[in-house]
Amino acid sequence: MSYAIIRTGGKQFAVEDGQTIRVPSIDKKEGESIEIESMLSGEGSDMKLGGAMINATVVSHGRGDKIIVFKKKRRKQYKRKQGHRQDYTEIKIDKI
Repeated sequence: MSYAIIRTGGKQFAVEDGQTIRVPSIDKKEGESIEIESMLSGEGSDMKLGGAMINATVVSHGRGDKIIVFKKKRRKQYKRKQGHRQDYTEIKIDKI
């Protein structure tokens, strides 16, 4: 089983062949193929630092759950409520 650690959208993800993961939004259409450079890859106990290219396919785009941001200052009648939904892209790892 091949595995790798990739970096996309400022975050790192541990992935394996055939795995589907949610990453921060990528500007590609559904069904398009993308290449992501790996930081670390390996198979069994054999590890390789960087250099390998990971092939992935964009499965879908979506938005995460709503997060509520609520600010309040006591005794001052100051309240602010704001919601946020993060965009994400779901990708399937084809080949490491």
